[in-house]
Amino acid sequence: MVQVDIFIDYPVAALWLPVSPSFKRENTMDPQTLPAYERSLYNTVKDRYTVAFEPLKIREHKLQLLKITDLEQILEGKDPLKDVSTFPFWIRLWEAAIVLSEFIAGLPHEQETTLLELGAGLGAPGLTAAAAGFSVTLTDYEELILDFERINAAASKLDTVRFAMLDWLNPPEMEQYDVIVGAEILFREEFFKPLLNVLRKALKPDGVIYLAHDSNRRSLAPFLEMAEKEYRISASQRKLKSLDEDKIILLTRLQPRG
Repeated sequence: MVQVDIFIDYPVAALWLPVSPSFKRENTMDPQTLPAYERSLYNTVKDRYTVAFEPLKIREHKLQLLKITDLEQILEGKDPLKDVSTFPFWIRLWEAAIVLSEFIAGLPHEQETTLLELGAGLGAPGLTAAAAGFSVTLTDYEELILDFERINAAASKLDTVRFAMLDWLNPPEMEQYDVIVGAEILFREEFFKPLLNVLRKALKPDGVIYLAHDSNRRSLAPFLEMAEKEYRISASQRKLKSLDEDKIILLTRLQPRG
C-alpha cells in the first residue's frame, strides 16, 4: 500500500463566479476583443459548437474560459455510460482543476520557474500559473483542445503561454520543467506507464509534480503505488464547496527519489 504524508492544508477559496444578470453585464467576455488569430479560432469553433465564456476567479487572478455548452454536439451520439473512454474529459472544468489552480496561485516560486500542464483541457491550472508569473506550457492530445486553450489564454490576457501537442503513447523529445501539474488525468490504467515515462522525460531532477483528483477516483491509488518506486509521495485533502455537493479533492505531490 502506498504511503503518503500530509504536506499542507488550507481552505480552498477558489470558486466559479455566479453569472447573475448584473454580473453578466459587467463581466461578459466580448469575443471581438480577442486578438485577430484567436478571434479567428473562436469563430471557427463557434461555427461548429455552441460555446460560451465563463469567468473563473482564483485569488486575485481573473480568467475567462470558453466552454462547449451542448455536450451532445461533441459526443456525436456516443454513450459515455457504456464506454467511459468516449467521454471528452477536456470539455469540463473539474473541481480538481479549481483546487489545483488555487494551490498553484499560492505556490512560492522563482522568476521564470517553468511549469508544464499535462492533459490541460480548458487550461485553468496552467493559466492560473501564468497569471501568477510561471513560464507555462499547456499540452493535450488534440488540436481542437489546444485551440480552446489558445482562446482562453488570449481571453484571460495571458500572451506568454506556450501550447504543444503531447501524445503520452508517443512523446517527442522534451525539454525539462521545474514543475509539472495535472488535474483529473488518471482515468485509464493503460496510460499509467506512458504517463510515468512522460514524467521521467519532462521533469528536472530537482523538480516537483502536483496532481489533483477527486478522492473517489479509483484509479488514483494504483497509479500512486506504481509511482512510489520512483517518487516520494505526499498528499493533502481539500474540500471544495459547491451548490450541489461538497467535493473532497486529493492533492498529491511527487518528488524524485534521486
